[in-house]
Amino acid sequence: MTDILNASRADELLTALAEQLAAAGERYELVAVGGSALLALGLIDRPTRDVDVVALRQAGMLTKAEPFPRALVGAHDRVARDYGLPEDWLNAGPADLIDFGLPAGFLDRVETRTFGQALTVHFASRLDQIHFKLYAFVDQGVGKHGQDLRALQPTRDELVQAARWSRTHDPSDGYRQMLEEALEYLGVHGADLGA
Repeated sequence: MTDILNASRADELLTALAEQLAAAGERYELVAVGGSALLALGLIDRPTRDVDVVALRQAGMLTKAEPFPRALVGAHDRVARDYGLPEDWLNAGPADLIDFGLPAGFLDRVETRTFGQALTVHFASRLDQIHFKLYAFVDQGVGKHGQDLRALQPTRDELVQAARWSRTHDPSDGYRQMLEEALEYLGVHGADLGA
């Protein structure tokens, strides 16, 4: 599938989602990561294909976004139909990140936007995106994740912090070796990644 979202298109679709939720008498808070969140924060300008939701926020607590609640699925499906979008334009693909924990202080750093009365979206901060993008970069290779990391211009300390966090998600020796190679590629040499 081709990339379909730029910043204004993502805003348009999230506003439409909010309208559908309001019509159903529902209200949700989503926590978004990935390309759409980077676009929303003005950190990249490349288009992306979807809005990645890592969690739902309820009463100040994060819950895994997968599976989406029925009312959110209904609203999402109506927006997809109305705008001719693929089924996964809004998805919980990165929801497993929450299983092993988001970076410390994640919720304190989100940037929050409201779309009407029925939808609030918390976008992961630049620092947290560096964490997620480094993890994806090691897992999936250079591609868009390497491009996004370069656009984020992480410092050495930010990359080391992100690398240490990523090891809490995959402590294997194989991952550590690939992580060290990725850091070398990114210009971070001899980093202490902990045990």
